Amino acid sequence: MDMLKGDEIAEARLADWRKLAQGLHARYLVDDFGTGARFVVAVGEAGDGLGHHPSVSIGTGYVDLKLVSADAIYRDDEGAEHVVEWVTQQDVELARRITEIAAEHKVDADPASVSVLELGLDTARSATIAPVWAALLTGSAEARGHGSPSDEIRDATGRVPNLWFGDPDEHEALRQRFHVEVYVAPEVAEKRVAAAVAAGETVVDDSDAPSLTVIADQDGNTGVLCVAESPAKKD
Repeated sequence: MDMLKGDEIAEARLADWRKLAQGLHARYLVDDFGTGARFVVAVGEAGDGLGHHPSVSIGTGYVDLKLVSADAIYRDDEGAEHVVEWVTQQDVELARRITEIAAEHKVDADPASVSVLELGLDTARSATIAPVWAALLTGSAEARGHGSPSDEIRDATGRVPNLWFGDPDEHEALRQRFHVEVYVAPEVAEKRVAAAVAAGETVVDDSDAPSLTVIADQDGNTGVLCVAESPAKKD
């Protein structure tokens, strides 16, 4: 099934969901574990009907859901097809159904609270070092790429964040190579940056904001605040 572009996801108007990194994410607030468990059972039954399921995490007062297709088709500029993890129409359809189930179970969405953590490493030798990091992070040197043209590390079970490889800045001999990438909902990005600045961080580069905002702590360590296109596009 073809991957959906950002504007196609936005046009779906999934008010409970936010597109972060590769998938759709939602948080639902529950009064107790039993309510959350019953909600998840209903979500599972809906997934059975569609032949597709979200990943689920239950904590005190919340249920977190992620929807992504492991077999989405990406076509590059030459027309070659690659199998990637991304949002497809089946994710949109299930997201809509889950929103209906949430209303039936009287649980409210908290879309502004969703976030995703990923890692970045700048290197000119990603093909060489990728198996090392794949083995260290996931236990398998083969846990990378997932059919895409790049060497990124992906844990199919979601135990550890994805690790992406970027191009190094050859003009700087000594610099931080590892950095964290934090995806947040679009409506909280400005507040998140402001909170980091108030805590002592500095905005290093906001030329691509709100999509990417690079910030640095007092020691010069950088991180990137990321915003993907929101599925809940405003009129």
